[in-house]
Amino acid sequence: MHSVLTLILGGGRGNRLFPLTWTRSKPAVPIGGKYRLIDVPVSNCLHANLRQIFVLTQFNSASLNRHVAQSYRLDHFSPGFVDILAAEQTPDSTSWFQGTADAVRQAWRHFHSMQADHILILAGDHLYRMNLAELITDHIEQDAEVTIAAQPCDPETSTQMGIFLFDGAGRISGFEEKPNLERLGQIGQSVPKDSRVASWISPQRPFIASMGIYVFSKHVLLDALEQYGDAVDFGKEIIPAVIQTHRVRAFLYRGYWEDVGTMGSFFEANLKLTDPKPAFTFHDAASPIYTHPRFLAGSTMQDARINRAVVAEGCVLEQCSIDRAVVGIRTQVRPGATITNSVLLGADFYSRDIDDAGVPLGIGKDVVLDRVIVDKNARVGDGARLVNAAGVQEAEGNGYFIREGLIIVPKGATIAPGTIV
Repeated sequence: MHSVLTLILGGGRGNRLFPLTWTRSKPAVPIGGKYRLIDVPVSNCLHANLRQIFVLTQFNSASLNRHVAQSYRLDHFSPGFVDILAAEQTPDSTSWFQGTADAVRQAWRHFHSMQADHILILAGDHLYRMNLAELITDHIEQDAEVTIAAQPCDPETSTQMGIFLFDGAGRISGFEEKPNLERLGQIGQSVPKDSRVASWISPQRPFIASMGIYVFSKHVLLDALEQYGDAVDFGKEIIPAVIQTHRVRAFLYRGYWEDVGTMGSFFEANLKLTDPKPAFTFHDAASPIYTHPRFLAGSTMQDARINRAVVAEGCVLEQCSIDRAVVGIRTQVRPGATITNSVLLGADFYSRDIDDAGVPLGIGKDVVLDRVIVDKNARVGDGARLVNAAGVQEAEGNGYFIREGLIIVPKGATIAPGTIV
């Protein structure tokens, strides 16, 4: 689909995923043992033959640049590319991206002359597998000017999303960004009972929510960005405005979709990969999620007990117990360690070196981890016990943070031997 240009929005500082975004941008956060968040939208694009892709970001973009450059070297004999567009000072603007719409507005000068009839806008922190070719085909066949991917939602989830309102003919008549439960009670449901799209909802999921996936006809997007020059966000400003003036359609999607932009949702999305029949997997044979090929050896496990775990390649697991956990690439777990309900993001290298605190890379002997996220290249000393028995929701300590009740060991951090949290 050479007539489509894809923009993947990398987001802002990623405060809700801090400290995982301390040294990297949100799309570069590792997930699923060996992937990064950016791999999901890029892979969905490649499966739909969408090969002109820009990733818009502005914070800590070095690791994202490196990953994209190493992972997505497209055919030199085609116009395909996956490039990073970082925020920059220009004669027209000296400010950072102020929001999703402002990011596209500021970056427009880099692609305004490209031959594309349609602009596909994706988020960089969503986990899903969608046939984007069907979405774009629907946009074209229905003669829409804007098409928004949408899915049915329950009331609680709807408070965190943008909600559509439809008329009896199935046309979008309104849009509300993150309404509270009281407002949702007043709305009742997104679709009138006699509407052509009444089958889209159910008593359990009475609302239709935006997935933050947009297809714009190129001239419509440019006109909207210019007409609403002060608007900085698509969901809060641009979409409600164009609904009143343009042909805007919803494209219903009933598959798995998860916004992993918060620490809790990121943690749960990882652990759900260990379910016997997970709703989402990275290894779908028909449309796999691509990533950087590292050519690591298979993981070795010596007298280890492992149950319901995803173990990436290159790991060394010795006489340990692992139950419901994601174990990232090159992870080393030493004898006596017990790991439950945890996400280990792995390491960028192998090392036998001992740091100044006397702690080697990886998980030490007799360590106990429960509801912990261990970022890359971290060191957890022998006998440490990270379980948050007190149920603290927010805190900081020597070598760790607690966010949403989860203990997070940041990238490259060290937990001293014998530490108890």
